[in-house]
Amino acid sequence: MSKSSMATIGLSLLLAIGLIVRYAGMGDTAPAASNIEKKSLIKFVAAEYSTATKPYFENLVNEFESEYPHIDIELQVINWDIIDSVYKTMISRDQPPDLMLSNLYAHFAQDGKLNRMDELLSSELSAKLYPFLAYPHKVGGVQYSIPYVSTVRELYYNKDLFDEAGLSEPPATWSELEQAARRIKTKLQIEGFGVDLSDNEIWAYLTYFFIGAGGGWMKDGKWAINSEANVEGLEFLKRLYEEGLTDADPTVTTRDEKQRILGNGKLGMMISGNYFESVVPYEYKGLKWGKGPIPVRDGVEPFVFGVQDVLISFKTDHTDREALSLFLDFLYEDDRYEELILREGFLPVTRTVGDNLSLNNPTMTKNLDALKRAMFYPIHDPAWSTVQDATRNMGPAVLSGPMSPRQVLDRLQEIALSRKP
Repeated sequence: MSKSSMATIGLSLLLAIGLIVRYAGMGDTAPAASNIEKKSLIKFVAAEYSTATKPYFENLVNEFESEYPHIDIELQVINWDIIDSVYKTMISRDQPPDLMLSNLYAHFAQDGKLNRMDELLSSELSAKLYPFLAYPHKVGGVQYSIPYVSTVRELYYNKDLFDEAGLSEPPATWSELEQAARRIKTKLQIEGFGVDLSDNEIWAYLTYFFIGAGGGWMKDGKWAINSEANVEGLEFLKRLYEEGLTDADPTVTTRDEKQRILGNGKLGMMISGNYFESVVPYEYKGLKWGKGPIPVRDGVEPFVFGVQDVLISFKTDHTDREALSLFLDFLYEDDRYEELILREGFLPVTRTVGDNLSLNNPTMTKNLDALKRAMFYPIHDPAWSTVQDATRNMGPAVLSGPMSPRQVLDRLQEIALSRKP
């Protein structure tokens, strides 16, 4: 071999050795960026319950992104009054959120828009949820939502006004409700019974008087909105209004506004959720209040009514099941979730937090026991969303015509049956 060939080979060896040494010191970074981890995105829409809601979720998201830097959370906290219109716009633009806190889900599931929640839940989280709350969240045997927070509804009243009117106990029946409201109105010149028939929650008060009459939205799995019992319940509610025994503006002032009126001593009683109890020490420090069951028609068994808000996951072009599962675990982590429950005055849907908050707290224990016996809205039926929407503007028709209570309920029954199964 000539000297020139040997020199060429020697030079090649030196270059090769140099490259090996150069990249040997670079570890996993050499030489292409093939191992750079791609970030996952979760668009999360949460409903705003109070002024404490947004700071809570903002802090939660910051903590999660610090612990899981490969997952970005795009958070929107939206007031309940407009959340429906916001997410409908998002869906119409084919940009649904990956995760949403709502009070509806079945119509989305029927239309094929949701991820299966049972495929996102870790075994640990699934075991923590109260079975009696989680079980109803199925369409066709598949779980598409999970409960996030819950409440029970009861009759709250101003004790000072009751004392002044000579009333010693909250009314348990319709006849007692009518007598108490009339006595407050006559003796104190104060509105007796607050009713929310606004577009904020008209379906709630319809529910109280449907079930209170021995009826309900459904019977034996079928819509029964125009049942005789429901017609009777609506006729009684309308009569209370016509006789001046409710507040003057049931279709205008919302439940939250009526709570303030009650707290300020200008309303005798109203039906609300257990969160009212957590509001009192901050907003109505001098209020002496009491509570009782939702009044029913004489002869009807008392009932407990509960409300759940749920989490659902929409199918998107960037769905990451592993990231969603991690975020769900984070949302329900015991200390973090307990903070939300205490801030907002809700009832927990997890056994672990429920057990902890029940320790030396008879009120929480009583409320959770009541929740186990509670009846709920038929959110498992895809037509419920359509029915709820239809009730929003029916307040004036319910109270002052031109439709009779029977005609109103006949119309709602038609709307319920119009949703294709």
